[in-house]
Amino acid sequence: MIYQRVALIGLGLIASSMAHAMRAQGLAGEIVGYAKSPETRTVAKDLFCDRVNETAAEAVKGADLVVLAVPVGAMGEIAAEIGPHLKPGATVTDVGSVKRAVVDAVAPHMPNGVHFIPGHPLAGTEYSGPRSGFATLFQNRWWLLTPGADADAAAVTRLRSALEAMGANVDEMDVEHHDLVLAVVSHVPHAIAYTMVGVADHMRRVSQSEVIKYSASGFRDFTRIAASDPVMWRDVFLTNKDAVLDILGRFAEELFVLQRAIRMGDGDHLHAYFTRTRAIRRGIIEAGQDTAAPDFGRAAPPEKKG
Repeated sequence: MIYQRVALIGLGLIASSMAHAMRAQGLAGEIVGYAKSPETRTVAKDLFCDRVNETAAEAVKGADLVVLAVPVGAMGEIAAEIGPHLKPGATVTDVGSVKRAVVDAVAPHMPNGVHFIPGHPLAGTEYSGPRSGFATLFQNRWWLLTPGADADAAAVTRLRSALEAMGANVDEMDVEHHDLVLAVVSHVPHAIAYTMVGVADHMRRVSQSEVIKYSASGFRDFTRIAASDPVMWRDVFLTNKDAVLDILGRFAEELFVLQRAIRMGDGDHLHAYFTRTRAIRRGIIEAGQDTAAPDFGRAAPPEKKG
């Protein structure tokens, strides 16, 4: 056991998976939860929480670890609510995909003696809600921490130990660097996926659903990415807009070069470009972050009977 009491604020995919993983590894003596929705609270109590409270303030009382797993845009409001009720010596972390905005929103509400260690698990699926979590979600996935220069070393080590026990690979980086890196590897790819699915939606109306009927694996992956929680991604783009716009600009420049090569019939350029980018995929597989299995090892969901 690493934490006697853990409070999960927000009970979707990430928080529910943390609860299952902590339970499986015996990392927490008690898991307490809070969610705005009464239905979510009921499901969480049935599936993975020892106790569920109707307010975030009540849920964090006496907790050794508090995990903020709400949309980035709601972090400040939640932090203001729980701040006065946090136990001295407690650690507060979050799972937001953006770090600068979270630090600015949460840190001012953290009382002296409470250790705020921002975090971000690079793990997820297109599913959300308290029923979507599973204990192995974080296995061999990166969990980035962005502790400040004055962060308590013992608190960071303790949190890192818990995350590693859940199967995660933990690394630390600067807040601004995190937001730029995530704009490249996550935020802009999601923006492109949402845009491409939007184009397909327009074409679907023009082509009598043929775009949907004949979807190939590339487009199916776009739809999988674009199926992510819309509230979360609205907040990500609004709170990390500088880095996202920077990388979108770089993408537009790359796209222009590709367009020109296609228009000019420059096969040599296209072959060299695709060869270079293909190596990125191989590197991801070699790093254990995906599989070379057919269709990326994704099995079709079981058919529901009845």
